[in-house]
Amino acid sequence: MHVTTEATGLVRNLTVTLPASQVSQAFESKLKQVARTVKINGFRPGKVPLSRVRADYGASIQDDVLNDLMGKTLFAALQQENINAVGQPEVTEVKGELNGDFTYTFTVETYPEVNVQGLDKLEVERLTSTIADADVDSMIENLRRQRQTWVEKADAAANGDQVTFDFKGTMDGVAFEGGSAEDFKLVLGSGQMIPGFEDGLVGMKVGDEKTIDVTFPADYQQADLAGKPAQFALSLKKVEQAQLAEINDAFLSEFGVKEGGIDKLKLDVRTNMEREIRKASRLIGKKAVFKALLAHNDIDVPKALVKEEINRKREQLVAQFSQQFAGMGKIDASLFPDELFQKEAENTVKMGILVGQVIEDAALKVDADQVAAYIEDIAQSYEDPKEVIEFFSSNAKERQGIESVVLEDQAADYLMSKAKVTEKTVDYQALLAAQNAQDDLEDEDDVDTLDDPTAETVHALKDVTPTNADDTHNNA
Repeated sequence: MHVTTEATGLVRNLTVTLPASQVSQAFESKLKQVARTVKINGFRPGKVPLSRVRADYGASIQDDVLNDLMGKTLFAALQQENINAVGQPEVTEVKGELNGDFTYTFTVETYPEVNVQGLDKLEVERLTSTIADADVDSMIENLRRQRQTWVEKADAAANGDQVTFDFKGTMDGVAFEGGSAEDFKLVLGSGQMIPGFEDGLVGMKVGDEKTIDVTFPADYQQADLAGKPAQFALSLKKVEQAQLAEINDAFLSEFGVKEGGIDKLKLDVRTNMEREIRKASRLIGKKAVFKALLAHNDIDVPKALVKEEINRKREQLVAQFSQQFAGMGKIDASLFPDELFQKEAENTVKMGILVGQVIEDAALKVDADQVAAYIEDIAQSYEDPKEVIEFFSSNAKERQGIESVVLEDQAADYLMSKAKVTEKTVDYQALLAAQNAQDDLEDEDDVDTLDDPTAETVHALKDVTPTNADDTHNNA
């Protein structure tokens, strides 16, 4: 087998030539194999002359032989040329005769050869925080607010109150579709309605009626209303003020607190908030140092890997939409074109290659103690930590996922040790805001990592997700 290789960027074009003797030997072997089983009228099975088999089946046997030879020699050619291929090879040209040499050409992409640069030029701001008593008190109040009730009041409606009212919208005296509702509930100040609408309700009392003038935003989703003035006739039926849930035994039991009262709940909340800021601080620093690494190492990446990443991100988005809009049936993946994920996928692939090279250059191995600590930290977010630890101990695939995250953390720590790191202490809310800002930025310029900090502030406590506002959709 003779192989020649031409390189263009990450693409390799390989031409493989097999000698006529090898082709002929493979053909004759296949011909005899077919002759043993072929059925031809006038001949007993296995007694058909080779000349007859050659005449009747020679062309198809030739095709099968050439395909078999390509299958057996293509990857051998890659090994011979020491090519680390990405994706599936694509055969672009085939030339061959039974009595001559067989030549075929195929194209394949390779992994880039990466020499990581600029480790001494990395600059990273590392954020940290501490939990103050006021932060815990604020979280307790949030928990109470999530379970608040509404109590009618006789005073005028104010921001924060929930009002029940009828409204009817018109433009130049003519009602428009979707502009009216009865017994509509709204928390004033929630921003659910168009600008100016909620302000018109503030100060009204039960039984009051009034008409307000508003203008739909220029970017309003319903084009025939966008930027146009309208009038809404309002009739207020009920005003209710929020009453926070009382901190009693029933309230405490919802969060698994059976003994210790409010002090125990505060301790649990603080513990979970501290766990959250540790994760947020780690992930912010991790993404920041990886992004700095990428800024100093703009490498070419194989299109095949980018395509795989695009497909993965599309599948994630389809699954997310399918869950959010379960009643709409199957979400068509074609609604999300490749261009939507292209830049994000390229950066993700670049980062994976760079971090992999850092791990190889630094000879990093998964630290078993860090894996155990990581699992322990996860387990503390559940009612039965021991059960979670046992799960990861007995499930090799899940544990491998944790090991991948830990190894990535180790790579981030290694890069941090080489970088110029500025420490900055911020309060709890500022740290979470920084995390959210970083996530928003990645929607435009993604630098993926394998894990995210917990989205819930007190994940270990039961049912602490904030209640959603009224989902009623009206033009107002």
